[in-house]
Amino acid sequence: MIDYLKIRRDLHQIPEIGLEEYKTHAYLMKVIDELTAGLDYVEIRTWKTGILVFFKGFSPNKTIGWRTDIDGLPIVEETGLEFSSQHEGRMHACGHDMHMTVALGLLEQFTQERPKNNLLFLFQPAEENEAGGMLMYEDGAFGDWLPDEFYGLHVRPDLKVGDIATNTGTLFAGTCEVKLTFKGKGGHAAFPHQANDALVAASYFITQVQTIVSRNVDPIEGAVVTFGAMQAGTTNNVIAETAFLHGTIRTLTMEMNLLTQKRLTAIAEGVAQSFDLELDLELKQGGYLPVENQPDLARDLMDFFAAEEGVNLIDILPAMTGEDFGYLLSKVDGVMFWLGIDSPAPLHSPQMTPDEAALPFAIEKIGKFLDFKVNAMI
Repeated sequence: MIDYLKIRRDLHQIPEIGLEEYKTHAYLMKVIDELTAGLDYVEIRTWKTGILVFFKGFSPNKTIGWRTDIDGLPIVEETGLEFSSQHEGRMHACGHDMHMTVALGLLEQFTQERPKNNLLFLFQPAEENEAGGMLMYEDGAFGDWLPDEFYGLHVRPDLKVGDIATNTGTLFAGTCEVKLTFKGKGGHAAFPHQANDALVAASYFITQVQTIVSRNVDPIEGAVVTFGAMQAGTTNNVIAETAFLHGTIRTLTMEMNLLTQKRLTAIAEGVAQSFDLELDLELKQGGYLPVENQPDLARDLMDFFAAEEGVNLIDILPAMTGEDFGYLLSKVDGVMFWLGIDSPAPLHSPQMTPDEAALPFAIEKIGKFLDFKVNAMI
């Protein structure tokens, strides 16, 4: 058996940004090649830093897919672990090292005996930044290996080890990245009438844009408009010529996302006009669609885990987190679920530290589910 603890800790030390996962790709390929050596029913393809591993069933009538993401985040790790990140300014703060380790453990199980149906393992790059699932799909990377059903998980720090949580509808929000720059005229702080202050305009925009959620969005549906970065000015006595804002829109339906984008655009244009500024606005939807579980498949998965000893199944409400698996689920029926990892710190925190006891639990329980999906004689 593979040493899943060593694998997780090795991967944790080499986090890389999406489409730059070169060391991660090499590490995964080494393990996959070792696991599948001599198996004539296994074929491997690569796409940039992504990897597809296809198990051809002995009597297939469908293809089941399991997806894991492989990239890290631009975060300085603060866990103090002996196996902390060796890549400065990079960290697996979203748990993709856990995701990859579970996927390798599941893959190993199906090297022991050829499955009845086809099984695809997707090691997908660029979940965090470039919607790698969408890029692979649009580039034809799947070919004739596109699954009939797709499954995947995401770790969740506030759930305990043994918890599996999902629902029969929307699990994650759809997101839209917002980049916005106001361009005015710089000048001396003592002569504001001779300048055109982009910082003041940006401040007005930040406060006004909050009215989208409070006054334009159906309160039953909900939405999030957050600007997490603002860059303007250089010192105390110079009026800022430009102001850059970087934010995100998150909604549970595409209709609400488009409405929010429309209102944000109108407010930005109005502020620019009222302050006599130029405006550069970029809205990047990409492949971050709502993660919508297929109801029948989700119910089957939930019934399976509910019957499994040691699993605490939770029928959970949607979360405003984003995931590019939503794009693949817009093309292929499937299900995503949360896996509890009991970390004191949340996702994307520099202190995020999962309980590694989640690894054997996930490999065992999800392995049973995948075995049922690919080998059930129906």
